[in-house]
Amino acid sequence: MQTPFKLTVLAAAAVFAGLASAQNVQVVKIGHVAPISGPQAHMGKDNENGVRMAIEDLNKQNITIGGRKVRFEIQAEDDAADPKQGTAAAQKLCDSRVAGVVGHLNSGTTIPASKVYNDCGIPHVTGAATNPALTKPGYKTTYRIIANDNALGAAVAQHAADKLKVKRVAVIDDRTAYGQGVADVFKRTAQQKGIQVVDEQFTTDKATDFMGILTAIKAKNPDAIFFGGMYSQGGPMLRQVEQLGMGNVKYLGGDGICTAEIAQLAAGAKTLNNVVCAEGGSSLAKMPGGMAWKKRYDEKYPNQYQIYSPYTYDATFVLVDAMKRANSINPKDYMPHLLKSDFKGVTAHIQFEPNGELKNAATSLYTFKDGKRVPLE
Repeated sequence: MQTPFKLTVLAAAAVFAGLASAQNVQVVKIGHVAPISGPQAHMGKDNENGVRMAIEDLNKQNITIGGRKVRFEIQAEDDAADPKQGTAAAQKLCDSRVAGVVGHLNSGTTIPASKVYNDCGIPHVTGAATNPALTKPGYKTTYRIIANDNALGAAVAQHAADKLKVKRVAVIDDRTAYGQGVADVFKRTAQQKGIQVVDEQFTTDKATDFMGILTAIKAKNPDAIFFGGMYSQGGPMLRQVEQLGMGNVKYLGGDGICTAEIAQLAAGAKTLNNVVCAEGGSSLAKMPGGMAWKKRYDEKYPNQYQIYSPYTYDATFVLVDAMKRANSINPKDYMPHLLKSDFKGVTAHIQFEPNGELKNAATSLYTFKDGKRVPLE
């Protein structure tokens, strides 16, 4: 039988051992930025969920870097899809000395934020922002693990010409970096394919009334409308297209409208069935780990899946994989290893071009049937 004194000594030793173990664990913060407020909050929260899920999975691995166990934590910021708020969020993450950043969602926030990250030497990986201008400055801190608008806009234009036999198209964009970028690529490719652009109209990413521009477009008798913008405008626009009697006009777009949320905002409009949209990457069924990952995601975050969470999940793992190979959480040490990534993720086999673009980026086309998004073969 142990004496009370011996028990006390053993208990104290256990406490000190626990403290020593806790002190040997280093907390590594991964930043994330997306619109968590405003009309695009559904997509922003989905992105954040992907990072949270990745961090939880990483922490189960008991990873050791630089001789110390690490515990990953998310530092989540809201940019409300506003460029000024986006750069402020980026600066906050720099000041907090996060080890890396996943984000942002919108090209309009990611492009100005990328300079902030470059200036403070923190790498960021976006799984959502698609404007090709993002990687043009050549920042060594900027990476993208999804196809850019050159691929998305071109894919839709080629399908419109070759499969849908569109001859006349009207183009609308929301004046954001994303909307203008994808619309410009679509227009250029469509014209190369012999499609006539009969009208060009502009709106904003806050608008809800499109009757004026749609009435002008109707007078030009197009076979299709291409919208460079987000689902928050796309859904109401589909209702108004139907109200104006343009039920046979195809409705085309990039990944901004390629989400389940547009079906809810279209509120039963039959024009939803006319949608053809492009998304970077493969469909979930064709991703290396897509369906198994989606099952786990749905169990954790029921009815929250939109588009990009598999990519933000992979982006988090890509950052940590580079840290592990560098055996350091210091961005200066692991950043060269990030460019040399050779990571088999949920979404794809991830390798980077010298400018930070994803090698061999896939593109998929989708439509809607019975209110649900389905891939086109």
